[in-house]
Amino acid sequence: MKIAILGTGGGARAHIAKLAELGHEVHVGTRNPKATLARTEPDMVGTPPFGPWLAEHPGVELHSFGHAAARGELIVSGIDGHNAVSALSAIAGQLAGKTLIDYAVPYLYNPDIEHPWPTPWGVMPTLDPCDSDSLAEQIQRALPDTKVVKAFVTQEQTTVVNPGAIGGGDHTMFIAGEHADAKQQALDLLKAYGWSDVLDLGPLVAARGMEMYAHMHSAIGFALGFGTHFGIKVVR
Repeated sequence: MKIAILGTGGGARAHIAKLAELGHEVHVGTRNPKATLARTEPDMVGTPPFGPWLAEHPGVELHSFGHAAARGELIVSGIDGHNAVSALSAIAGQLAGKTLIDYAVPYLYNPDIEHPWPTPWGVMPTLDPCDSDSLAEQIQRALPDTKVVKAFVTQEQTTVVNPGAIGGGDHTMFIAGEHADAKQQALDLLKAYGWSDVLDLGPLVAARGMEMYAHMHSAIGFALGFGTHFGIKVVR
């Protein structure tokens, strides 16, 4: 299958490598391919530059967002939440009729708030939108001809592509969306990754809870020790 991954950060790289390993044709999208390949310093979270990493993954092609989306039959978006709607709206034509799996958290970094939450990397970002809307819903409204599914967002992406690394894979992944066929595509991909427990939360409005869970995920991670990977299980 031809799959487009939009983004070049650590999470996107986990999907790129796994999908290539599974035999898919992977097309990677970035805002400016030349600038991405020219970078020699780590990004804001310490991820090494993409060029040397790409060189170690022959067969993976780097394009602009639009060119990658045009080539993909299924789209996975890791574009950061602050820029996702504008970036995806600009390539709406290339996304029309396709399933787009969004795993971004709508973080606003370095917020100026009255009661900040200190973390090992600085002040915890705030969520915008929150409560009465979600990033996934904003994307769906901006792209009415695209089938948006929210998934992957409640885990580190390295765990999404390798659930067996935690508890033998006995933990829960969530999906939400308005289109049954699109959710089935997300489910098929998750099964290929190794997931056996996937809970469909229903319509895309459930993405609000999935995105807001990011703060709880961080709190658990801090309690276990920064950098500890873990899963959560819905017992029913």
